[in-house]
Amino acid sequence: MFWLDRIFGQIEAERKAKIASGTPLVVRDEKTPSGRVHIGSMRGVAIHGAIAERLAEAGVPHVFKYEFNDTDPMDGFPEYLPESFRQYMGMPLFRIPSPDGVAKNFAEYFADEFKSVITQSGFAPEFYRMSELYLSGQMDDAIRTALDRAADIRRIYREVSGSEKPDDWYPLNVICEDCGKVGTTKVFAWDGTEVSYKCYKTAVKWAEGCEHEGKVSPFGGAATFPFKVEWPAKWKVVGVDIEGAGKDHTTKGGARDVAAHIAQEVFAYEVPINAPYEFFLVGGKKMSSSKGQGSSAKEIADLVPAKIFRLALLGKEINQQVNFDPEGDTIPVLYDQYDKLADGYNATQDDDYARLFTYIHANRQVPTFAGELPRFSQVAFVVQMPHMDLDKEFPQADKVELHERAEYAKRWLAKFAPEKFVFKLQEMLPAVELSASEKLNLASFAQFLESNPSASAEDMHTKLHELKAFKEIYKIFLGKESGPKAGWFLASLDRDFVRTRMSEASN
Repeated sequence: MFWLDRIFGQIEAERKAKIASGTPLVVRDEKTPSGRVHIGSMRGVAIHGAIAERLAEAGVPHVFKYEFNDTDPMDGFPEYLPESFRQYMGMPLFRIPSPDGVAKNFAEYFADEFKSVITQSGFAPEFYRMSELYLSGQMDDAIRTALDRAADIRRIYREVSGSEKPDDWYPLNVICEDCGKVGTTKVFAWDGTEVSYKCYKTAVKWAEGCEHEGKVSPFGGAATFPFKVEWPAKWKVVGVDIEGAGKDHTTKGGARDVAAHIAQEVFAYEVPINAPYEFFLVGGKKMSSSKGQGSSAKEIADLVPAKIFRLALLGKEINQQVNFDPEGDTIPVLYDQYDKLADGYNATQDDDYARLFTYIHANRQVPTFAGELPRFSQVAFVVQMPHMDLDKEFPQADKVELHERAEYAKRWLAKFAPEKFVFKLQEMLPAVELSASEKLNLASFAQFLESNPSASAEDMHTKLHELKAFKEIYKIFLGKESGPKAGWFLASLDRDFVRTRMSEASN
């Protein structure tokens, strides 16, 4: 069963009464915009976005909400920022100025870029910011409940995750009234109206507090929850029904386990349906926005069309890792997979692969192709050969798809393509070593061309296959040992040029 249909079946069973009532289900996901958002964060967007699209397909009222958590502290320093920004370490992201001096704040600057990637990919959530929930007072009831039930929360931490909290630990971080930092403060008392707190100089390794001690009302945006308490509080405040999480949060005793117990025992809220998913890696590595590691979501989204991007995000079971390597053969392989899915979709629209094919197109709008789908790797070769005409090389291809692939092939070749996909026709015979048998093969092929001046691409390919002479052809024309389909490549070149190069190389 297609993974999306399996999750929908679970939603139907566990939210049967709410669906019957006609009350919209709430699907939610989030990201902390602590720097340029990496491509890995798009998997959560895609999974939740696809769930929302599946609900729409079934006619189930719903809303897909996407949060930018801009109240988190700056706890990692992006390598691409000026050193002057170090002074803001520990401050809430929405209180830090924008790097460009134009956006509303630091969080908004990086969130705007990620928003453009989400919409470019065909997903349409309702965006909101965590600061809006705190500043508007929507989190106030949850804050009061958590402070009143602090002992229960400490117990849950201990019983579920083994984390021991002292008796004067409270599940809240005040924004220091003196230095404006939230990552360095600790609340140690609550009198039902105000909390007592201190801003510690060495509370964390990544920021330095000011040692201010004070007493303040925790409401209206003056304080924020720690993550494991904020998560269930948001479920209740936003009314979340469905929210998956990466595997790092879904282990026994992990963040979601703690959050689930707090949701039920403290906030009296039913735990949202989970859809745990594996990481989206780049080159086999998990990435960090604040550390500047990995490819940004914007960079990758601009590298391929939305349907290929969505295939990378949705094409595997959600409990399987995705390894996207733009510097490897990931993109050509994705195009081959797309073409295979398209062929299968045209044959039958009932199986799991056909279901996947519909969902990798925004709004499930599957295109109609007026011709064949040209193989991406072959298009990538042709666009590197100035003497070759794209339309003539692919006469049976769907023209829209052909030229779109040519454009994206150029982007990939310019920035990421590995050496094996990069070709340049050598105007002069390159300095390559040829064995006696290879020279003999070239001489035999030259004789074939002399005897068959009208030989077609297929004729030439057949002869080369007979001689087993592909490697030497690539050596003398491209300067490497691999290349495209040799017969068709040679057929695209001037025959006199080919014969001259053969003769020169075989002597």
